[in-house]
Amino acid sequence: MTEPTASTAPDPATQPHAFLEHLYRAAVQRALPLHNTAACLPPPPKGRTLVLGAGKAGGAMAQAVEALWPADAPLSGLVVTRYHHIPPRPEGLPQRIEVVEAAHPVPDAAGLAAAERILALTEGLTADDLVLCLISGGGSALLTLPADGLTLADKQRINRELLLSGASIGEMNCVRKHLSRIKGGRLAAACAPARVVTLTISDVPGDDPSVIASGPTVPDASTCAEAIAILKRYGIAIPEALTHQLEQGLLETPKPGDAVFEGHQVHLIATPQQSLEAAAAAARAAGMAAHILSDEIEGESREVGKVHAALARAVAQRGQPFAKPCVILSGGETTVTVRPQPEGTPRGRGGRAGEFCLGLAQALQGQPGVWALAADTDGIDGVEDNAGALVAPETLSRAQSLGMKIDQYLDRNDAYGYFKKLDDLVITGPTHTNVNDFRAILVL
Repeated sequence: MTEPTASTAPDPATQPHAFLEHLYRAAVQRALPLHNTAACLPPPPKGRTLVLGAGKAGGAMAQAVEALWPADAPLSGLVVTRYHHIPPRPEGLPQRIEVVEAAHPVPDAAGLAAAERILALTEGLTADDLVLCLISGGGSALLTLPADGLTLADKQRINRELLLSGASIGEMNCVRKHLSRIKGGRLAAACAPARVVTLTISDVPGDDPSVIASGPTVPDASTCAEAIAILKRYGIAIPEALTHQLEQGLLETPKPGDAVFEGHQVHLIATPQQSLEAAAAAARAAGMAAHILSDEIEGESREVGKVHAALARAVAQRGQPFAKPCVILSGGETTVTVRPQPEGTPRGRGGRAGEFCLGLAQALQGQPGVWALAADTDGIDGVEDNAGALVAPETLSRAQSLGMKIDQYLDRNDAYGYFKKLDDLVITGPTHTNVNDFRAILVL
């Protein structure tokens, strides 16, 4: 992925979608670990340095540490990332950190085995040792170590039901922390008495390290009572023994102020806001006004799409609240509540970005002069092979000419099917980073 510059930017007037893809690449480029890690690395300790980590960016983060760590200083460890998310190794870079792969968003046996090995590696650490923890989005599923009395199958079912429920990332991670032996600060506790320095890439609204990958190395302010309330809210069952332990507070996580975190440091090496600012800078370098709405937008993807459509229409028709031409940018983490389908009906395919584009296109109603791109910065929208999708003034009319009704695709959450038939999927492959949703709307 090349560094975007003004000279490489396509003309938005003649290549609107290529221009939006250029902005997406600028956002992703800003979040790549090798560009952001050096300033946050501590000096080598008196003892040994152990690298532990989990997340979609784990492979790239491990390579960044290997490239930047002094060649004569001991370095070893284990990081788990999503299948097919290990980047090509630069020629001549020796591998000192083992990187393994596991499933996301539903955990599998490989993730369980990796989490068990990571926890085992903390045994025997001393106060002279340093633990570098590399944490990025996706770590909640990849670093799975169920609480005693909970099986992997239980964990998989709970994850699936949370993903389909429409629960926010904070709600999902509250449950995950309290049903885990490694999340919610427990990994940091296992590292004692070693010093822990966490390098993290934020994929959550607000950049709260305790939410990113369910915060395995930071204090957790959420409670067992909150986890129970979330499970009840979404009708998700857990084994009776675990319910009892939650009710008794027996699965509580280490809290802020706990001495186990004394001397620990957390560095955010990449955030959604930084990537939005990079995209805005790329737009302005090409002579286009750019406006960032927020990096913390949450809610149902299709509804967020409708709100963005109303704003884009106001700009296109009345020049309010922004004068056209311009680019409107936003980020955050929206959700998709999967609708039940009649028995025998195939479930739709798609993720948050695609469903946002369906809602946007439906509400824009072919508004002239408006193009859009929505994509996940990790390159994977949900569990499909696309990062997201594209919308144009002719999206609805082209679909209608093919006999496709957008309402039907929304009803079955089938954004992938809709945009695939239009050849308007954004396919990048894994980007080796993850700062969550990226949305760009071009109004000419």
